Amino acid sequence: MELLRLQARGPMTITELAESVQRTHSATSQKVAAMRAAGLVRTTTGADARTRKITLTAKARRITTRLAAEWRATEAAIADLEAEIPYPLTKVVTNLEAALRRKSFYDRISEKLAADPDWK
Repeated sequence: MELLRLQARGPMTITELAESVQRTHSATSQKVAAMRAAGLVRTTTGADARTRKITLTAKARRITTRLAAEWRATEAAIADLEAEIPYPLTKVVTNLEAALRRKSFYDRISEKLAADPDWK
């Protein structure tokens, strides 16, 4: 998603990129570091010394067309699935997120293990 966003909008700061893909600054910063290590992006000094602009490398530009095609295919496949079932997949995700906020997956497994005599 980040590479596609940079392809579409051009160089951005980590803050701008994070907001555009609805991720935290921290998560985006880590992802940018990994992409930089993979040779997909480079950073340059931004408008002031405190900001850095992220730009695609030639390597990234060579693959973004394929990434965009994969993204379109994924969205089309999701639409096909949603047409076959009586509820949208996004509702499933929203419901799962709400359930996991009520009780984490870790807590659910821990409770099951605590009740299993083979675990003790």
